[in-house]
Amino acid sequence: MRHTAFLVCLVLNPVAAHADDSTVLKGKMQALMDAVAPGDKTPWFAILDKRFVTTDESGEVYNYDQILAQVAPLPKGASGTIQVTDWKVTIFGDSAVSTELDDEHENFHGQKIHAQYRQTATWLKESGDWKLVATQTIAMRQDPPAVELPGALTDSYVGRYRAGPDYVAEITKKDGHLYSATNGGKAVEIKAELADVLFTPGAPRTRRIVQRDAKGNVTGFLSRREERDLVFNKER
Repeated sequence: MRHTAFLVCLVLNPVAAHADDSTVLKGKMQALMDAVAPGDKTPWFAILDKRFVTTDESGEVYNYDQILAQVAPLPKGASGTIQVTDWKVTIFGDSAVSTELDDEHENFHGQKIHAQYRQTATWLKESGDWKLVATQTIAMRQDPPAVELPGALTDSYVGRYRAGPDYVAEITKKDGHLYSATNGGKAVEIKAELADVLFTPGAPRTRRIVQRDAKGNVTGFLSRREERDLVFNKER
């Protein structure tokens, strides 16, 4: 009788029903993540729909058979865990779309590696059971470690750079720190990843690759976003 009353409550209270489904879906996703390090295919067989398709963080697309073929234990010397965090799900009757942050901690031959991935998933409920039908994963970018460079080297970056008739960047230096402003806008601090490679904290997708002539003088920089460059020539 109590089970019947519970089901009636869920029908009358769809918010409660969705909350319960959300817990189920998160549990299924965590089970998949827990199975990655040991290479346990059992949860993958149970949770993935045979029509499953995924796009990984490199942009490669895999189907059900292809992704299961990749499930294998981590190699000797490597171990780790993946925790599903920042979980959100929207349910549309017998379908749902979820998004989460997969927080990975890995021990690679004694070195600690921390990475995060944003995963969006599509679920389908058939015969009362939720199946995972699609995922797309992107790697979350992080700022690189900053290094301290000699003052004379950072001084050489100071100047005015032009990428087009109406697009100018100016690099300045104040109290030992470098700053960059575009078209007279607000200046933001820039740091060095290594000599002649600069980045803006909080914008890890981009780098400034300093260009020099045969004598070592700065001639400009490449504003690199992923693998694509915007050329800035130094005016002064």
